[in-house]
Amino acid sequence: QVQLVESGGGLVQPGGSLRLSCAASRSIFSFYAMGWYRQAPGMERELVALMTSGSSTNYADSVQGRFTISRDNYKNTAYLQMNSLKPEDTAVYYCNVRIVRDGVNYDYWGQGTQVTVSS
Repeated sequence: QVQLVESGGGLVQPGGSLRLSCAASRSIFSFYAMGWYRQAPGMERELVALMTSGSSTNYADSVQGRFTISRDNYKNTAYLQMNSLKPEDTAVYYCNVRIVRDGVNYDYWGQGTQVTVSS
């Protein structure tokens, strides 16, 4: 199994920035993918940013150009840099790791960290 610990959430004004961190309990080098998801009250959980093991990235249209996903293999940590934050970015953000074995997906989740964008 993989344990994920998130940090970096908090309260920020519109236009501000935050960096979320996701520390994994073991090497992330061989993971099929790592991603950040978010869920606002009453809404479905949505994919925000995704990075594959080959470091290819994908972003939701709503965050394109504002958010950046990255990783540090030496620290076993993934990051989500969030710039130009908007009130609609307010949500609980979750880190996800996907491992694929014999064609089967195995997903592991962090506990979530609250991001609130408000003046």
